Amino acid sequence: MAEELAPPDYERIKSWRSIVTLIVFVATNLVVLFPFDIPIYVPRRVYDAFWNLLSKCRVAPPREPDEPEPGSSLAENDGDRDNGDEAAVPGRYVRLQFPMNLVTAPILADLFLLAVLAIGREEVAGGILGADHILTYDIMIFFITLAYIAISLDASGVIRFLAFKILQWGGRVGHRLFFYLYVFFFGIGSFIGNDPIILSGTAFLAYMTRVSSNIVHPRAWIFSQFAVANIASAILVSSNPTNLVLAGAFNIRFIDYTANMIVPVVITAIAVFPFLLYIVFNNESLIPTSIKMHELPEEAKSRKPVNPNIPNARGTAESEDAPGEEGKLLSLEEIMNPFLDKGGATFGAVVMAVTLVAVLALNAAKTSIGEIPVFYVTLPAAVVTFVWDLSYGWLHRHETREIARKGRKELERARLERAMREKEEKKPAESPEVQPAESSATSLPDQQGLQLAQLSSRKGTLGSASGANEAAMTSDNFEMSPVQEIGKADKSDEKRQLQQPRRRTTLLSLAKDAFRWSQETFPTATAVLTHLPYALIPFAFGMFVLVQALVTKGWVEIFALGWDKWVTKTGVVGAVGGMGFLSVVLCNFAGTNIGATILLSRVIQAWQRIRQYDHVEITQREFWATVYSMALGVNYGAFSTALSASLAGLLWQNILAKKHIRVRRLDFARVNLPIIAIAMTVGCTVLIGEIYIIRDESPVIG
Repeated sequence: MAEELAPPDYERIKSWRSIVTLIVFVATNLVVLFPFDIPIYVPRRVYDAFWNLLSKCRVAPPREPDEPEPGSSLAENDGDRDNGDEAAVPGRYVRLQFPMNLVTAPILADLFLLAVLAIGREEVAGGILGADHILTYDIMIFFITLAYIAISLDASGVIRFLAFKILQWGGRVGHRLFFYLYVFFFGIGSFIGNDPIILSGTAFLAYMTRVSSNIVHPRAWIFSQFAVANIASAILVSSNPTNLVLAGAFNIRFIDYTANMIVPVVITAIAVFPFLLYIVFNNESLIPTSIKMHELPEEAKSRKPVNPNIPNARGTAESEDAPGEEGKLLSLEEIMNPFLDKGGATFGAVVMAVTLVAVLALNAAKTSIGEIPVFYVTLPAAVVTFVWDLSYGWLHRHETREIARKGRKELERARLERAMREKEEKKPAESPEVQPAESSATSLPDQQGLQLAQLSSRKGTLGSASGANEAAMTSDNFEMSPVQEIGKADKSDEKRQLQQPRRRTTLLSLAKDAFRWSQETFPTATAVLTHLPYALIPFAFGMFVLVQALVTKGWVEIFALGWDKWVTKTGVVGAVGGMGFLSVVLCNFAGTNIGATILLSRVIQAWQRIRQYDHVEITQREFWATVYSMALGVNYGAFSTALSASLAGLLWQNILAKKHIRVRRLDFARVNLPIIAIAMTVGCTVLIGEIYIIRDESPVIG
């Protein structure tokens, strides 16, 4: 009852604990936006003693005398150098880097507030266990388990295979292919979320634009893919953790959420496409009218596709710096001859469909059967998928291990060959006067050996050519060809491995061996487990605690009071526009879109309590305009001004960096500003019309 509610206490923000809490919250979000490393200088003697202790306990291997410390760099003793101590050796201190990012910053902020007694058990319990219908553990388990199913489906190769089919249907017509890929990413993202689209779709586009001769820059393709993936993630609650937070905070059934969001989202996607094609990226060098793709040789077409989840499966393809035409050929083979595990794709699609239907049914029936955590459905489904991945990997372990072994050998030989070529190129040419007469006799075999090395780099037959110059190897006056040096190096390495004792077994070496064994034995399960968004867990829990601290210290009530005055003056249109703008801005400055959703959900809940205490009803139009405009903003806000506006943005940037495509922060903001402007304008306009059509002025109940 409203009369039983405690009056809002706006004086709480004047206490020093409240002020410190707000400062720490703002500082934490700035760190998330601009991550950095803190150098920690440790005396070398202390570091060496600690490393020796780890070595004696067989945790880490003994360090070589001149071996640099892992993850550290040496620091000069500036004091000794300034005093003119010539004997002072640089490196008396070891510099370790402590990362301050979205994982560490919220946790350290919580620990600091606990240390100064600004927060206590109430805030920690509310942030971890949940409060005001936001069950943190339920949201985290639900999203991680559903993410395993979606990423497992992606690991089967189905997304890349479908993208390859889209590439075939689109042909060489640039605008048509752009449209097909746009629709494809939107459709897939609507059902399985944006993360699988980012994982596979980004790599596919990077390869596709690389092997095209007239796409100068991949900007149009990768930015459009990122935007449409995040637009599509607004349709289903299960597609984005922000939707889970919002649905839980306001007790929204999943089917009702989708029914209210699907129209604004679909119309946004329709309106954004021509805007991207004819305004933002209207450049022949970005989206050519006719795309010229390199042709894949028949030999590569007939080759059986290899599972990319197997380590070194493609040999030299694992090396991102593959030279020139070889790199293009490998990229072309990646997209034109994709791997597809039909059994895994079928099983994953069935499990995903059944899981989503079951979640929707359970959530729709919760009013009659009581509150049941949604992870009761997704957790068993994820376990079933995990067992399938393990079983499939174990049944095919001999094949995958053999592929990994051959690929590892091929990669090692290719690297050695490249090193030999670089050595030959750096060697100064001998003058004709000084050159021995016999050199003319050896020049032809050396050229033949080099050609053989280039031709045999992918076939692993480098050692077979070493007999070409066997006679020349008997004299010290003759130079060995690269092939001969590789063959000799292979033989010497094998001999050295037999003569040298095995390296000491440690916990670290056992962990590395176990990981490589799991990659070669269970490639799909291992790949999925390594791609799960683990950073979301500590980040979300830390942010929930920080926002709960703002609630208990009175700051959320102040924010809600300001929002109440805004809605009172501007009405439904102001509620949609204001919350849409706030949610997009806070995605960039409040700890990603997840942090923005947590904070804004608390603000709206406090707004409800203020209205109840003042005996002023919130109308259906005002309330749902606020809620669903926030849903648009926290999803679309991922493609706004900062890469850290979403975890998907950081993942997208990391994948592109591995493909040698650098996305700078300024470029990200510059390209996305017109896209987010048109997307939010269209989405909010459609939402306003929808609110006026299906909602009325009756008060919100509950």
